[in-house]
Amino acid sequence: MKFGATPTTDAKGAFLAHSVALPKGRLRKGVLLEDHHIADLLGAGIDRITVARLAATDVDENTAAAQLAQALLADAPDLDGNLDRHLEMTNAFTGRVNLLAKGPGVAVLDVPALEAANAVHPMITLATVPPFQQMADGGMVATIKIISYGVDQADLTRACAAARGAIRLAPPKLQDATLIITEIEGGAGDKGREAIANRLVALNVALKNVVMVPHQTDALSAAITAADTELVLILTGSATSDIDDVAPSALRAAGGKVARFGMPVDPGNLLFLGNLGDRQVIGLPGCARSPALNGADWVLSRIVCGIAVTDRDIAGMGVGGLLKEIVTRPQPRRG
Repeated sequence: MKFGATPTTDAKGAFLAHSVALPKGRLRKGVLLEDHHIADLLGAGIDRITVARLAATDVDENTAAAQLAQALLADAPDLDGNLDRHLEMTNAFTGRVNLLAKGPGVAVLDVPALEAANAVHPMITLATVPPFQQMADGGMVATIKIISYGVDQADLTRACAAARGAIRLAPPKLQDATLIITEIEGGAGDKGREAIANRLVALNVALKNVVMVPHQTDALSAAITAADTELVLILTGSATSDIDDVAPSALRAAGGKVARFGMPVDPGNLLFLGNLGDRQVIGLPGCARSPALNGADWVLSRIVCGIAVTDRDIAGMGVGGLLKEIVTRPQPRRG
């Protein structure tokens, strides 16, 4: 691409680089200059303008952005012959295309592939939400922006090859949940029920049952066993302090397994994760009573969307896991 000032009479077929005020309106930057534009500019006494001209091997910004977006959405059909990454692309405008979520879900990104695409040429850019970000319907998952008015076809081809199929949205897979709340004398009762229900609604999960039981291993174990939903959430009246505390012990007594207790995300440290057969079980930290973001949200959204959460995954959440400092919390003393 060639960029610079040129006589207005020689500017036909170039892109206007800077907007120009005219007696009857404004000629916007990026417009492809045609005869009537040249006449308007000359009529306004403007005999020199700054333009961008594409080389023979260049692709214009809108075409390039659309091609890169299409590459990101490309994938092999599933077993039913469908091709849907649960994303939709907007029309290209000023070198930009956005990828929007078609319903709720979790953004799944091939980070090395996206980084490789961004490394091809500084004028070819991809910006996304963080990996595993929970999305709502219509939320922007990514934006593709061609910074210049055009890019070389060879560079665009390399970027498209690197980014092919690198973004998808994992939609909700689990359909219903049971919330079991344990009670202690003078405890919080069912405080937090609404906040947890709203989290499930945002993921298209029906809260089928809310069960209140005493904060005792036998009572909680029986409630876990009786739950008939794909997801079981446990909110204890007294914080879970150890893997052998009431809630993890109750899950094991019911025949289930505890895969992880504790996470390096604050707030959210006291979460535990497990299963009872095919049912997923999440022991919620007390901070889940608040609608504010906490570590449980990162685990809940992935589990609901069918994304396995391993011990290593949770360990990796610590970097970036300081979500909010609680000013009333006792602080360690210095020295």
